[in-house]
Amino acid sequence: MSTHNAIRPAARLWQSVMTFGSWTLVSRVMGLARDIVLGVIFGPSAATDAFFVAFKIPNFLRRLFAEGAFQQAFVPVLADARQHGGDAAVRQLLGRVSGCLAVILLVMTGLAMLGSPVLVRVFAPGFVDQPDQLALTAEMLRLTFPYLLLIALTAAAAAVLNTYQSFGPPAFAPVLLNLCLVAAAIGVAPRLEVGVMALALAVPVAGALQLAVQLPFLWRRGVLAAPWPRWSDPGVRRILRLMGPTLFSTSVQQINLLLDTILASFLVVGSISWLYWSDRLMEFPLGVFGIALGTVILPRLSAQHAEASPERFNATLDWALRLALVIIAPATLGLIALASPLLATLFGYGEFGAADVEAAHWSLMAYGIGLFGFVLVKVLVPGYFSRQDTRGPVRCAVIAMGVNMVLSLSLVALLIGTGIAHAGLALATGLAAWVNAALLLRGLRRQGIYQPLPGWGRLSRRVLAALLAMAFSLQAAAGEPALWLALDAPLRIAWLAGVIVLGAGVYGLVLWLLGVRPGEFREPPA
Repeated sequence: MSTHNAIRPAARLWQSVMTFGSWTLVSRVMGLARDIVLGVIFGPSAATDAFFVAFKIPNFLRRLFAEGAFQQAFVPVLADARQHGGDAAVRQLLGRVSGCLAVILLVMTGLAMLGSPVLVRVFAPGFVDQPDQLALTAEMLRLTFPYLLLIALTAAAAAVLNTYQSFGPPAFAPVLLNLCLVAAAIGVAPRLEVGVMALALAVPVAGALQLAVQLPFLWRRGVLAAPWPRWSDPGVRRILRLMGPTLFSTSVQQINLLLDTILASFLVVGSISWLYWSDRLMEFPLGVFGIALGTVILPRLSAQHAEASPERFNATLDWALRLALVIIAPATLGLIALASPLLATLFGYGEFGAADVEAAHWSLMAYGIGLFGFVLVKVLVPGYFSRQDTRGPVRCAVIAMGVNMVLSLSLVALLIGTGIAHAGLALATGLAAWVNAALLLRGLRRQGIYQPLPGWGRLSRRVLAALLAMAFSLQAAAGEPALWLALDAPLRIAWLAGVIVLGAGVYGLVLWLLGVRPGEFREPPA
C-alpha cells in the first residue's frame, strides 16, 4: 500500500482537538451572542416558542441524519475507502453518497413543507389549542425545513475533511448560522409585521453558506465530486445498513430533548424558551470539548481498528476519557453553581426579565447534572462505530430513552403547578444521559474492547479534591442571585468573569499541588 493512499490517522490528537475546539468556541461565543440578541429583542413569548419549535424540527433531524447517524456510519466506510483506494475512491464515494442523500432529503423536504401543520401537531401537540401559534409555527417551518438538505450535504463534506485531519472549516461553518440569525434579528425583524419571521428566513440562507464554505477545501484536496446517486455502490449500501441502528443510538439525546419540547408545549407559555436557553448554555461546553473530542477520535479509532491495533485503540479511548474527566467535571460544577449568574449576565435584559432568569436557572442546573453524561456518550460511541458495531449503542439507547420517558412524565406530574415543571424535563434528560453513558462503558468493558489503564483511582481522588475546593470558592464569590440583576451589564460581566477565573484558578492550583501535571495527558501514539 502506498504512503499516499494510506491513512495518516493523526497529525496530533491534541492539535486536532484544539483546532476543532477553537473554532467551535468561536461558534459557541457567536451562538451566545445570537441568543443574547434573541432574548433582548424577542424574549420568551408565544412567538419565540413558535420559532424555536420550527427551528428545532429540522435541527432535530439534522442531528439525527446529518451529524448523527450519517457521519457515524460514513466516517468508518470513508476511512476504509481511503485506506484501500486513496483520493480517487474518496471522491467517488462522496459523489455517490451525497447524491443518494440529496434524493432522500429532497423528498423529505417536499413532504415536510406540504405537511408542516401536521408536523407541528406531532412535535408540539400543546399548540393544537392555540390556532394562531400553530399557524405561525407551520408557516415558519416551511421556511426552515430546507435547512436539513443543505446541512446534510455540509455534514458529508465535513466528514471527508475530518478524515483528512482538516477540522477547521467544518468547525467554522456554524459561525455563519449565528451571524445570519443575528443579522436577521437586528436588520430584518424591525421591517416585518411579525418580526420573528426574519429568523425563519435566515435559517436556509445560513445552510447554503455553510455548505458553500466547505467546497473550496474539498476542491483543494482533489476530492470534490458532484452529487450523483448510485444505490448499488457497495460503500453506499454499507452506509445505509449502518445508518439504521446508528440513527437511533446517536440520537437519544436529541430524542430526549424533543420529548422535552413536546411535553413543554403543554406547560405555561415560555417553558419551551426557558428550556431552549438553558440547553444552549449546556451545549457550550458540550460542543467546545465533548463533540470536538468525539469528532477527532473517531477517524483515529477507525484507522486503528482497520490496522488491527487493539492496544492503541484502547490507549486512545482511555486518553479521551481521562481528558473528559479533568476538563468537563469542573465545567459541570460551574454550570450548576453559576446558573443564575450566567443567565442574568448573558440574557437578563430587555424582554428577558427577572422571572425568566429565575425559571430558566432551574432547567439549566438540571441540564448541568447531565453534562458529564452527555460528554461521555460523545466519547464512548466512537468506540463502537469505529468498529462498525451498531447493535451495542442501540441497546443502550433504547434503555436510556425509556428511562427518560418514565422520568419526564413522572417529574412533570410531580412538579406541575409549581412553575418549575420544565426543570423536571431537563433533569430527566440529564439522568438518561448518565444511564446511556454507563451502559456504553459497561458494554465496552464486557467485550474487552476497553480496559482502563493504571492511574484512574489516583486521578479521580485528586479531581474530586480540586472540585470541592472549587465549589467553596464559587459559593463564596457568587453571592445572592438577586444581586446580579441589580447591576449594570458591564459590572455583571466583570463579576462573572472574575468568579469564573477564580473557580478555574482554584481547581487548577489544587490539581497542581496534588501532583497532577500536563504530561500525564500526553496523547498516545498514532
